[in-house]
Amino acid sequence: MKSRNVVRLFFSTLLLGGFSTLIASFFVKAGVYAENLNPIDWFEILGLLIFFTGLGFVFSLISQMGFFAYLTVNQFALGVFRRFWPTVQVVLIAFALFDLVYFRYRSVEDGTVTPFLLTAIALFIYSWFVAGIKAKDTNKRAFIPALFFMVVITSIEWVPGLRTENGDYAWLMIVPLILCNTYQLLILHRLTEKK
Repeated sequence: MKSRNVVRLFFSTLLLGGFSTLIASFFVKAGVYAENLNPIDWFEILGLLIFFTGLGFVFSLISQMGFFAYLTVNQFALGVFRRFWPTVQVVLIAFALFDLVYFRYRSVEDGTVTPFLLTAIALFIYSWFVAGIKAKDTNKRAFIPALFFMVVITSIEWVPGLRTENGDYAWLMIVPLILCNTYQLLILHRLTEKK
């Protein structure tokens, strides 16, 4: 990939992360915005906009680090596991989904497993859809790696958000992570194509 394309990918993903977190903050943190609307405190509102955009930039950087780490690990694993690497990836996908449900549920004293189960199912369905697009755009062998990236790497990147006391930041974090990971996955082959 040319350095121009790397820079383009970096900044476009950075902007996507900042913008998506800002939009998500209007829904997740609506109460914080509402506090500053009656009476209108422009300085505080501007501060919130800058804060959530900057937070989105951080989430975007986490996504980009995860993406390039996966590209490196994938090449290394192909050399080590060879033809068994897709099978290993499927096992790791199953473990990551199990982890999203079981271990998060165990960390909660009271409550039901339903929200954790729904979160894992939603992530899996979305990832399956994105992996299908990637396989259609490139080749069938890209399906498992794309599914692995969207489920396992996104779950790993989401860990800081999942460990917060306030669930708002978990939701603020997953929106840009999913969008940035999807964007990077689906744009990579277009940037590396030879004209």
